[in-house]
Amino acid sequence: MDVAIVTVGDEVLAGETTNTNASWLAGEITGRGARVRRILTLPDDREAIARRVAAWADTFDAVVVTGGLGGTHDDVTADAVADAFDRELAVREDVRDDVVETVAAYRDANPDVVERHDVDIDVAAWASLPAGARYVPNDDGLCPGFVLGNVYAMPGVPGEVRAVFGRVAEEFAGDEVATTVYTPQPEGSMLAALDGVRDRFDVAVGSYPDTEGYNRITVRGDDAAVVAEAAEWLRDTVEVVDADEE
Repeated sequence: MDVAIVTVGDEVLAGETTNTNASWLAGEITGRGARVRRILTLPDDREAIARRVAAWADTFDAVVVTGGLGGTHDDVTADAVADAFDRELAVREDVRDDVVETVAAYRDANPDVVERHDVDIDVAAWASLPAGARYVPNDDGLCPGFVLGNVYAMPGVPGEVRAVFGRVAEEFAGDEVATTVYTPQPEGSMLAALDGVRDRFDVAVGSYPDTEGYNRITVRGDDAAVVAEAAEWLRDTVEVVDADEE
């Protein structure tokens, strides 16, 4: 299963917000055996989002889009995803009921804030999804998630991303497995070993610096037995540290 991730937000591109959603989602998706093939951040630009979502929906098995959902002026992601599939936005009554319930709970819990700031929620704007989309409830906030075709749209608040993704996580199951070995050898001394494991086994191999002073060699593939054999070959070929030492 090949997956692309799109994060939306001018504030991310400006460096005002750290893009933790993309790295968290990539880890969750990869950990379930799917492959993340692309990660891209786009501005709050309806046309740009729609164009990229439409292209990647045709290219990958799934596209995850985070950010830009809701009822404020710069929340254009739902419109953009609808555009990508040539759909219109429509208020969903089940979504509307959940939005009203969430707003009421917030008002009850924060009466002083509501009174002081004259909080007024455009329920219709928050409850509008592309026609035909599957509603994914958000247990951590107001903004609903949804699935349209193979596109999974989620809000941008990290806690809400986790809540919405948790409801669809099992749909990202794949066959890829990975094993990592750690070595004190510098990358330049392992070129022959890295070429050798690629030549001998049907696996993907990456070498990465690590914060603990060791380099990491990660072996990935669709066959667990082949990945294990390739990792064992590496352990016999380069200097490695035991798991207890890592």
